[in-house]
Amino acid sequence: QVQLVESGGGLVQAGGSLRLSCAASGRTFNNYRMGWFRQAPGKEREFVSAISWNGGSTYYADSVKGRFTISRDNAKITVYLQMNSLKPEDTAVYYCAGSRGGIMATMTHEYDYWGQGTQVTVSS
Repeated sequence: QVQLVESGGGLVQAGGSLRLSCAASGRTFNNYRMGWFRQAPGKEREFVSAISWNGGSTYYADSVKGRFTISRDNAKITVYLQMNSLKPEDTAVYYCAGSRGGIMATMTHEYDYWGQGTQVTVSS
């Protein structure tokens, strides 16, 4: 069983930066692939970024490529999402997700564990 807790969200002006953290519990975290998703009001939850179990591979949605960076520190059992050059359209609740498996995943049904989400609001 893995529990995920996100933090780091907030209100920022367009062009600003935020770093989200996802703290995990459970000894098996190091075997888990991890991902970040987001959900804006009235929209479906969408994929943002994913990282393999050892951090060796990462993947990004086209909408955030070049602006967001995913990373993980297995010693601290934490996954990060550094978000730069934020845009108003990045406004959403951001969720951390995890599941066993080595191949990165981009679909919500491929993840077994989810955090409660953290709100990111980008003002214009």
